[in-house]
Amino acid sequence: MNTGKFAISVHILTILATTKEEWLSSEYLAGSINISPVLVRKELINLRKNGLVISKEGKSGGCRLAKAARQILMSDIYRAVMQQDLLGKGISAPNPKCPIGRNINQSLEALSNEAEKAVLNILGQKNLADFSTQF
Repeated sequence: MNTGKFAISVHILTILATTKEEWLSSEYLAGSINISPVLVRKELINLRKNGLVISKEGKSGGCRLAKAARQILMSDIYRAVMQQDLLGKGISAPNPKCPIGRNINQSLEALSNEAEKAVLNILGQKNLADFSTQF
C-alpha cells in the first residue's frame, strides 16, 4: 500500500517545477518537506533513475527537472515510486478446500488491477505543470 513515497516525490518535483532552472540541494528540498536530507536523496536517486530529475555534484550542484514539467504526467511519478500493489497482496495460503479460499486471491488481484488502471487513468490526465500552479 501507500508508503508516502508518492507524496514526497510529488513535493520534490513540485518545488523543482516552480523554481525552473535552478539547481536545488537535497537540504533545501528536505527543509520544505520537513524530512531528513538522506530520505530526500534516496527519492532523488529513484527519480533520476526514472528520468524525472537530473543532478550535478559540487558546491553549485543540486538537482532539477530532467524535462519540462508539462511533459511529466502525475502517472509517470506514480509509476516511478510505487513498488507495491495498490490494494496489497493476497492472502498467502488460503484454504484450497474452501470455495472462497481457493478463488479469493485471483479475485483480489483482478480488483487491484482494475483499481490501478483507474488511478493511472486519472493521474495520466494531469501533468506536473498544472499541479504546480496551485502553489
